Amino acid sequence: MPQTSAPQVPAQSAPGGPAPVPPGWDPRAWQTHQLRKQRTASGAWSLAPLAWAEAARPAVAEPIPAAVLGAAVASGVAVALLLGDGLGPGLLLAVVPALFGAYLAARRAGRTARPWTAVWALGCLGLLAVPALRDSAWPSTLALFAAVLTGALALHGSRSWPGILLSPVGFVDSAVLGVRWLWTGVRSRGSGNRDRWLPVVKAALVAVALLVLFGALFASADAAFADVLSGLTPDVSGVDGPVRFLLFLLGTVLALAVARTAAGPSRWDRIEVAPGKARSRVEWALPLVVLNLLFAGFNAVQLTVLFGGYREVLAATGLSYSEYARQGFWQLLWATLLTLAVIALALRWAPRGGAGDRRLVRAVLGTLCALTLVVVASALHRMDLYVDAYGLTRLRVSVAGMELWLGLVIVLIMAAGVFGARWLPRAVAGSAVAAVLAFGLLSPDGMIAEGNVARFERAGKIDLAYFQSLSADAVPGLDRLPEPQRSCALRAINDDLADAGEVPWYAMSLAERRARQILRERPVKASYEECKRLGTFSTRIEY
Repeated sequence: MPQTSAPQVPAQSAPGGPAPVPPGWDPRAWQTHQLRKQRTASGAWSLAPLAWAEAARPAVAEPIPAAVLGAAVASGVAVALLLGDGLGPGLLLAVVPALFGAYLAARRAGRTARPWTAVWALGCLGLLAVPALRDSAWPSTLALFAAVLTGALALHGSRSWPGILLSPVGFVDSAVLGVRWLWTGVRSRGSGNRDRWLPVVKAALVAVALLVLFGALFASADAAFADVLSGLTPDVSGVDGPVRFLLFLLGTVLALAVARTAAGPSRWDRIEVAPGKARSRVEWALPLVVLNLLFAGFNAVQLTVLFGGYREVLAATGLSYSEYARQGFWQLLWATLLTLAVIALALRWAPRGGAGDRRLVRAVLGTLCALTLVVVASALHRMDLYVDAYGLTRLRVSVAGMELWLGLVIVLIMAAGVFGARWLPRAVAGSAVAAVLAFGLLSPDGMIAEGNVARFERAGKIDLAYFQSLSADAVPGLDRLPEPQRSCALRAINDDLADAGEVPWYAMSLAERRARQILRERPVKASYEECKRLGTFSTRIEY
């Protein structure tokens, strides 16, 4: 803010040098004003704070190539046609034009793929394949969020903590820049190259008109051809029109954002985070040593209970076997999460005076990580006991998977203390992506069905009410049950598939296709009264 009300004329600066601070202006306010002017002139836009956005400002991209523009429009058309009926193989097909446009934009800008770029790109494609394989919504949703992260890392090439955390946010910047990029490119081409692009547009419109006209004639002339055509092409009539138009706009904007990022990514790695104030050895180490002693005492009790002390513990607490296992798991999961937060803060405030301080940090935090791994093992053991008593559920599978991943993160932190931490951010992000991908490919609903069917065969216990909430992924496992349990377990899934009706090939997952085939070959037979007697429709609370 200027400190005087009278406007001041800035002094002339030397050619190529920064503008001098005019009289009456605060230097920091003048610098901020100049940065905003530069960002406006370059077309940059960001939700990030000014200093961060200035440090990570993307490079100025050349005018959008015609091939990239065509790929973005093709991606929008594919999204509108293939994703209006749901996710499935159509998601991968809709992404292909956007990836091709990003490749062309990066090549035009002179960017070359690096090993980590290839890793992130392959991981993104693998995650996008999960909805094509699995019917369950929750692993597919996780896979889509992870695909956004891996796609952002592939395009931005980030390797630091700020870069990895902010790269997905960069898609918001890229969406705005992509629309500006498109507008500028269309205006520049519309003025001087009309004779080149206008014939192409006319030819494309004529081709579409001919396809629609003769396709409609042939479909009305032959019922078999009409069936083939209806199975291959989406239905865009009726109320679906506005929805598909919005999908077209969304797909085009996202494709433009991806291409604009490939042409000139934001450099989030340039953001510098100031280290915390180093503490003295006593001030830093004493709380952590006390925490290590607490962890050691807890782990000693766990080992005692593990090797035959369950009866004494249960008698003293008054808890049942399953209650003891369930109660302890959640507390141990929170303890693991809080330990990671403690480690992050301890590294920020660690003493950094010399080799002795580094040895102290490694010893104290290495001990804490090793003791935390024992806590992780104890939590997983308790979950195993609880599952043995009550069976698998979605919640139990997901939190056990999260606990396993947290244990892997702790191992990576220990390795970083020995080999250096430059690779740690990308390793943690890569482990999260691999965990989500494995979670989706292993089919959690299928695992739940298989585990509970095996428990029924072993102990004769089964919760038919819980199976009513599972997806088509569980059908192959539940198909192993004897009647009438089989029909009662599959009743809700069978009704959901029947209510969905015919689903086009591009919106049907492989698991749903397999489930429909199983239910056609062996239909559900048990009556409502019989399933009600077995407890199929009772309410339940999941822990």
